Amino acid sequence: MRTLLLLAICVILSFPTVPLNLKADGDQFTFIRLRYNGRLTWRSSWSVDYPASDRNFIWQLRKQTNIDAAPREKIIDVGAAELFDYPFAYMLEVGSLRLSESEAENLREYLLRGGFIFIDDFHGQREWRSFYTQFKKIFPEREPIDIPISHPIFRCFFKIDELMQIPGLRSIYSGRTYERFDGYPAYCRGVYDDRGRLMMMINFNTDLGDAWEHAAEGFYPHKYSDMALKMGINAVVYALTH
Repeated sequence: MRTLLLLAICVILSFPTVPLNLKADGDQFTFIRLRYNGRLTWRSSWSVDYPASDRNFIWQLRKQTNIDAAPREKIIDVGAAELFDYPFAYMLEVGSLRLSESEAENLREYLLRGGFIFIDDFHGQREWRSFYTQFKKIFPEREPIDIPISHPIFRCFFKIDELMQIPGLRSIYSGRTYERFDGYPAYCRGVYDDRGRLMMMINFNTDLGDAWEHAAEGFYPHKYSDMALKMGINAVVYALTH
């Protein structure tokens, strides 16, 4: 992943730096990546794009806002009580997700108590069905629904007027934006608590993590990395303010 090289290169983005004062005294935001077990027939993919993706995103979060963000990510298991110490968590490749009942209960409590999970990088109906099965362990009585573009998560820092399918690296080389033959269009679905707070953002048929990972490399189109970083930064700001 050439992590050190990526971290040393300044990523040039097409959006301005805007100050934002969210931290309480003594607090520091930490980017959490969730670790999970895979299905019996698939290996766990929780570490895809790690660590370059996380660290490039953190670098941009620190640059584009004045959020006091720790320079390194932290990995936490989906069933760990430690998760409750952090307001935001990132999880990807959830087509391979497999949750025990206790892990699902831990995630449910985390979300209902004010946590936020940002889900990324899974594609096609097979992976959606697999994820949905695990999701129903977390919330048997809730459903993911499309997040309208008018929602505050698309306005709380950068103004995002339309969804863009963010291609992974292999898709770029293949001249397309989707990874599966049924992997389009891109969807941004959400799960809400009883008071209407968005507590889970599900980015489906899109690969923001690859765009974060390769944002500093000339072969990856900046229009995609710019949008992926904006989406992620908005999600962090939303999680810290709602």
